[in-house]
Amino acid sequence: MEAASDSLDYILDTVPALHPLRPYLSLPRADGKLIIVGAVPQPLRFDAVELIQGKKNLSGSFIGNMEETQEILDFWAEKGLTTMIEIVKMKILETKIARRA
Repeated sequence: MEAASDSLDYILDTVPALHPLRPYLSLPRADGKLIIVGAVPQPLRFDAVELIQGKKNLSGSFIGNMEETQEILDFWAEKGLTTMIEIVKMKILETKIARRA
């Protein structure tokens, strides 16, 4: 996990039991998200400093039951929807920034 530190856009935490968040808070990059969707019966604990200094977001979402989740997945498949990730090399950004200066 150390090698993945500050490298993820988001983590979808589906664990419905009490578990430590600290190991996972190191993984999202700046403005990355840890999204909790597992209903945990006890309060979760985390270090707010990691969120603040790392510019990370902690949120929760109700994703629905299995039937509703399957309905969404079927809709995506029917429409041919996919996720899209674009990786831009730093050299390209440096060139664009230099042109603006």
